[in-house]
Amino acid sequence: MYAIIEDSGTQIKVAEGDEIAVDIRDLGKKKTIKFDRVLMVSDPESDGDATIGTPYVEGASVEAEVLDEFKDKKIDVIKFKRRKGYKRKQGHRQRLLRVKISKISG
Repeated sequence: MYAIIEDSGTQIKVAEGDEIAVDIRDLGKKKTIKFDRVLMVSDPESDGDATIGTPYVEGASVEAEVLDEFKDKKIDVIKFKRRKGYKRKQGHRQRLLRVKISKISG
C-alpha cells in the first residue's frame, strides 16, 4: 500500500517503512506525526485500485514516527550587481525532520 501526501507545499509518495525528510515543526513531547492531507491512496493487492481525492481523500491519514532532527546540505545565496561593487554571499542550512512511515489508513 502506498499513498501520496502533501506537506509544506510538496507532494511525497510514501509506503509503510519508508524514511523521508519533512520540514521541521514544533512537536513538544510527541514522537509521532499524523499527515491528514492525503492526495491519493493505492493498494496494489486489490487489483491496483486507487482512491484519488478532490483535493484530499476523506478519512485517510498517514502516521509516522520521528527518528531525528538534522540539517540539510548547505546552499549558497549570492547577490551580485555588475559594475556597482556590490557582492554578498550568505549560506543557509535547512532544518529537517527524518520520519519513518508506520501506518497508512484510508
